[in-house]
Amino acid sequence: MKKELENIDVLTLIPQRPPFVMVDRLIAFDSMSAVTEFEVREDNLFVDDGKLSFGGVVENVAQSCAARLGYINHQLDEPVKLGVIGAVKNFEVSRLPLVGETLTTRILVRETVFAMMLVSATVCVGVTEIAHADMKIAVTDTDASTKA
Repeated sequence: MKKELENIDVLTLIPQRPPFVMVDRLIAFDSMSAVTEFEVREDNLFVDDGKLSFGGVVENVAQSCAARLGYINHQLDEPVKLGVIGAVKNFEVSRLPLVGETLTTRILVRETVFAMMLVSATVCVGVTEIAHADMKIAVTDTDASTKA
């Protein structure tokens, strides 16, 4: 599975396009979870004073959810669908990531009801957790390629 994931262009899994992409690669996937990586770069829209902003961390979590859903669509040979953040709870950031650091974001699906999904997320730099959150994501029927 990991070798297959390495060969997938993340842009085929998410609706976002540069310069708004906050996930570099999907590195693990199963029916209830996913793991992504993202290197914080100086030219990122969410970087200020050498750090990724709080909003950048939130967007990284949301796009990690999108990558998981996009991979499911990829397996089913269906187009990527647009998702919308419905709610964010318990979002805590112990420190903002620095330029040059790689974020490893883990998504765990807690519950799915129709097109609404509740996930828990953790964001780590190396083995150190720097953020965690619960997020509700509503998946729409809108094909992301029609909204580019």
